[in-house]
Amino acid sequence: MFDSKYSKFLTVILVLVIVAIVGLLGFLGYEYYQNYVITKDTSDFVDNFEGDKTDEDSTDDEEVADENALNQIKDANTSSGKNVKKTYKGFGVLGTIEIPTINLKYPILEKVTKKSIETSVAFLYGAGINQPGNSVIIGHNYRNGLFFSNIYKVKVGDKIYITDNNGKKLEYTVYNKFEATPEDTSFYQRDTGGKPEITLSTCTDDSKARTIIEAKAE
Repeated sequence: MFDSKYSKFLTVILVLVIVAIVGLLGFLGYEYYQNYVITKDTSDFVDNFEGDKTDEDSTDDEEVADENALNQIKDANTSSGKNVKKTYKGFGVLGTIEIPTINLKYPILEKVTKKSIETSVAFLYGAGINQPGNSVIIGHNYRNGLFFSNIYKVKVGDKIYITDNNGKKLEYTVYNKFEATPEDTSFYQRDTGGKPEITLSTCTDDSKARTIIEAKAE
């Protein structure tokens, strides 16, 4: 009788372990799939982003570009001769950011909301993309490689490329990297000598501080 109860107990434990393993594998599989889809979507968008275009600027080459990526770029104004505002998954886009050393490619969304920064990185504060002065761009650190999870790997001297809605692409060089408290915004406003600069910000893994990257246009 004792052996029977013991056997049932082991069976229950085994079932629970199997359920836990299946659940964990399912979670990891879903996370991997989600990361793959988001990374592919954002990379395709960046690769096909050329800034605002007028109707007269359209070419046959643009019409045969990657259909999936171009479907994410919608007209906000279809009047003849007027600029066409770009959107990504319903959010307005100010430009794109690329950091080759960490394989990062994302559209820069124009507003910071709970939903927008679950979709990409976003413009928080400043002069404006590729404009003289400092511009602050923020992104989540999900510790899974998405968004700004890997900017802690960026080093002084690394290059960051920003393309704005006019199609202008600037190369920025990282010149400073540090951690700040979540409340510290003192570095948002700084003298850039009339040149464009960017500040990237994300939380640290323990969420107790912020990883800050400062870069200036060449």
